[in-house]
Amino acid sequence: MPDLGKYAFSVLSAYGATLVLLAVLVGLTLWRGAKVRRALEKQEAQAGQNHG
Repeated sequence: MPDLGKYAFSVLSAYGATLVLLAVLVGLTLWRGAKVRRALEKQEAQAGQNHG
């Protein structure tokens, strides 16, 4: 690990914040994808009942 000197806290906290934000974005994307998938399956099931 390089010696960051007096900027170590700033640099490491920026890396930490970036990792946290990326994790939140990935989590929200997966959560929303699952929500949309459930809604689509429900819609397809209703359409199948109406035509069958």
